[in-house]
Amino acid sequence: MENFKELGVRTEFIKGLNDLGILNPTEIQKQVIPLLLNSNTDLVGLAQTGTGKTAAFGLPLLHKIDHKKDCVQALILCPTRELSKQISKQLFRYTKYSDKIFTESVYGGEKIDKQIANLNRTTHIVVATPGRLIDLVNRKALDLSKVKTVVLDEADEMLSMGFKKELEKILRFLQDAQNKWLFSATMPNDIKKIVHEHMNHTAHRISINKTKKVNANIEHKFILCDDSEKFYALLQFLNSVKNLRGIIFCRTRSSTKKVATQLIAKNIATNAIHGDLLQKERDKVMRAFKKEKIRVIVATDITARGIDISNLAFVVNYQLPDKDEYYTHRSGRTARAGKKGMSLVLANSYDIRKIRSYEKRLKISFSKL
Repeated sequence: MENFKELGVRTEFIKGLNDLGILNPTEIQKQVIPLLLNSNTDLVGLAQTGTGKTAAFGLPLLHKIDHKKDCVQALILCPTRELSKQISKQLFRYTKYSDKIFTESVYGGEKIDKQIANLNRTTHIVVATPGRLIDLVNRKALDLSKVKTVVLDEADEMLSMGFKKELEKILRFLQDAQNKWLFSATMPNDIKKIVHEHMNHTAHRISINKTKKVNANIEHKFILCDDSEKFYALLQFLNSVKNLRGIIFCRTRSSTKKVATQLIAKNIATNAIHGDLLQKERDKVMRAFKKEKIRVIVATDITARGIDISNLAFVVNYQLPDKDEYYTHRSGRTARAGKKGMSLVLANSYDIRKIRSYEKRLKISFSKL
């Protein structure tokens, strides 16, 4: 099945996909969409960022919504504000030519009273971070009694951020939901426990082959340098790709702030997103980046979740992540929609060992720049 019509997606949603330049389904979409369209079922999907998970669960979800009923019929849980907003925006774009299906995004860092007011409007789908959802339920501001489908997106990340208790509580409340769909890049023991305790034992399991490159259009390169030389290596690289835009990844908030400050001092249009920023400050940075007033963003792994901007030519790993799968998340920010991109590592001697590990585990190859 090479197109969305053959997968069973309705024409009005396909028109929305076409406007976004999404013409051919990815591997996970080919496997997941027909299964979820044709039955009420539980599903465990293992796939990395950049494989098209949002459309894989989002399109079947939209098919299951009765737009004539004024109630919340589906819940999507995700780890960050940025990803919550991104999923909500994608669902809105898919429904451009369909009957109006209303999605509301709720997350921490925003005034809860404003979100409660928004939820009083017609809402069919809620996209939420776990902590804020619990707050809304406790205030009786959100009725989940009619929810038929619950989606856990990036479940492993929600657990690593400390949302285990919240997820358990939400899933207990929604134990009668007809569909429980869990998507994760990895399968740690806590995820296995959630699947065992809260999902049907006949749940379908789909794993996108990890031996395949997630995106063959990404070049993986490294520059060998000491930590004291990294900033100068970064400057050289940015000067060599003058008109191109990208994201620079650091492990910590303090490193993110420091690198952004240093780049601004060198007259490179830069800003940072990290956990210390208020939501309105993050939104301001992202608006400036999308309008191309900023050339590069310096970010931590968590705050970069949900960034989906086309035409990013590169990502720079100023510091390598703690988890191997985060490297895939990072590199997947570039080379979207069939374009080419580069993932560059500023590597000290210790990082070289991690690069060789990536080559073996992720089935990719690095070249020295």
